[in-house]
This record gives sequence, structure tokens and C-alpha cells, in this order.
Amino acid sequence: MGFTRTPAVLLTLLCVLVTGCTTQPYTYGTGRGDRDKGLYPPMEQQIFIGKPSPVLDAADWYWPPSLLAKLLLWNIDIDSHEISDETLDVLKKYVADNDLADVQILVNTYKPGNQWQRLFKNRTMNPFWRYTLGILSVSFYTILPGRFFGGDNFNPYTNTLNLFSDVPSIALHEAGHAKDFASRELKGTYSAIYALPFVALYHEGVATSDALSYLLDQNCSEERKDAYNLLYPAYSTYVGGNIAPFTSPVIQYIGIIPGHIAGRIASANVDDVEERCGLYLEAKAAAQAEDTAATTPAASDPSGRDREAEEAAAKASGR
Repeated sequence: MGFTRTPAVLLTLLCVLVTGCTTQPYTYGTGRGDRDKGLYPPMEQQIFIGKPSPVLDAADWYWPPSLLAKLLLWNIDIDSHEISDETLDVLKKYVADNDLADVQILVNTYKPGNQWQRLFKNRTMNPFWRYTLGILSVSFYTILPGRFFGGDNFNPYTNTLNLFSDVPSIALHEAGHAKDFASRELKGTYSAIYALPFVALYHEGVATSDALSYLLDQNCSEERKDAYNLLYPAYSTYVGGNIAPFTSPVIQYIGIIPGHIAGRIASANVDDVEERCGLYLEAKAAAQAEDTAATTPAASDPSGRDREAEEAAAKASGR
């Protein structure tokens, strides 16, 4: 369990709903091997990063839902539309560690053409689901672009992760959804039942548990603390959202309070480890290699780059 003492039954229930909070030993990969090989949509490149736009990148400060999300989760980096290299490095390492090479990653960008193409070519999902719920999901993406409206998500119909928040735990959570779906045989059915009352709690619990377990396995104590402080309240919004239709809409917002309490308790019980977090070793090595390449005289190499530094950076980024 992620924490040992909870003063209220609701907090214990919250942790239980998150499929045990953390699981060890952590299971890397999807467990499906090459069974879906060649069935995912082809990609020119895995990661697309949007170009900076002063108007769009500031949307989180004048678009009310983004402001509300910052307030409810108490984190100004929600829907920030400016993603740091550190967050991207965490996401890249998770994707490499879990063999998610077929997941398209769109970082603060808008690519409707890409999404429609991936929808029609995603043969890992039954056509019935692609041409019903899948078309609906991509239509929403096209009409209400996250490039302005925000909203980190994973779309199983296009096997695409959309990231707009500069929060490593959110990136890991959404990547956890990608890993979860990649492990499923009936991906369309698994996606469709998400809309049923309370079923989403299982999906969200799996992704949350995987993110927390991954950070534990990587010896990332500070990152785990931050993740507990954010992912528990985020999960509680799903709990409240499923209860609200049977009670009052207000419960969705009141319900986030136990999530914050549970997150703080879990965070306080995380032991600091002497080992360095495994997520940033590669990122720092790559940065140092790039610095070395930038300062190496062009005469030392016909291309103007230090080949050893280039190889170190490639190895560090998992390529």
C-alpha cells in the first residue's frame, strides 16, 4: 500500500480503489509481446511538439476550466501548454521501458489529420468501435482542440497520448493508460465500458497505480511525493464524478478534499532514498553530451559534432 495509516474509512477506500496504490515488483512491458505487431497505425515519428504561441500557450490563465483544474489540483502546471525537457525525458523513458513504441505522442500540438488517419488505420481495434465511438472521439478532438482547451488524455482509438501539462506524474498516468490498453485483447470493448457508472474508476486506478509503482521502482522518492499529492486528488474527482449523478453535482468538488488528504498522508509516508532517481540519469547524461558536442570545435569532426557525445546522448535517450 502507498500509505500505512488512514484516519477515515473513505481514505482507505480511496487507496483500495486505486488497485492497491503501488505494486512491486513492477511489471515492465504490456505482456502481449508481438501479437499486435503491424496492426498499429504507421508513424513518421513518435513525438510531435507544437510550436510556441503566446496566445494559445497562455490559454490556461484565461480559459475557466483550466484555471479550475489548477485550483482543484493545486498545481499551476496543469494545462500549462509549456512542457519542460525534464517532463518529456520522464515520458520518453517510461515509453521505452514499457515497449510502447507504437504510441503516438502529441505534445501541446493540434494534428487532426494525423488523428483521423490513425483512427482509420488502427487495426488493433474492432472497426465497429472505431467507426462509432472512435469517430466521435476524433470529432471532439477536431472541434475542441486541446491546443487551446487543454486536457491531457490518451485516445485508445488512435493510440495517441496528448500532453498539455508540465507535470511528470500526469505524463506517466496517461502513458499508464496507453500501457493498460496495449495489454488488452478487446481494446474497443475495454474502452466502451469506461462510460458505464463507476467502471472508469478501475481504468483510472490501473493508470494511477502503474505511475506510482514505476516511480517506486525507479527510486524516485521526491517524484513519488509529488505524484501522490496530485494523482490522489485527481482520482478523487473521478470518484466524485461517478457519485454526483446520484447525489449532487457539488459532491464532485467536495470529494476532492479527501483525495488531497489521502495524497498528503501517502506523501508523508514516502521514505527518502539515497539512490538517485533513475528517471533523470539519462536526461542529465544526454544534456552533458549535447553540451560537449556544442563546445567541440568543428575541425575535430567533419560534421562539427563530437561523435562520442552523440552516441552517449542516443544511448541515454534509449534510441
